[in-house]
Amino acid sequence: MTKNPIRVAVIFGPGLSIKPVWFDWQNRKHCILETTYIWTDLKGSAKRLHFSVRDEGGLYELTYNTVEQSWELSRIEGY
Repeated sequence: MTKNPIRVAVIFGPGLSIKPVWFDWQNRKHCILETTYIWTDLKGSAKRLHFSVRDEGGLYELTYNTVEQSWELSRIEGY
């Protein structure tokens, strides 16, 4: 899958915690029901945060690039 830039609404918690709440994809707002897994990696010098999230239709991987401060939809399963 090609990586698609998306808009994501998040809640910033204590410390450095980030919780995605919803994201826009294909002109539709996807409300996140559950975050199933969170991990980090590096792309060059940029730290990226990955969130495996679930809505009513499928499982998605959202990736946040901390240097560019941008979100992308990296993977879709079961849509």
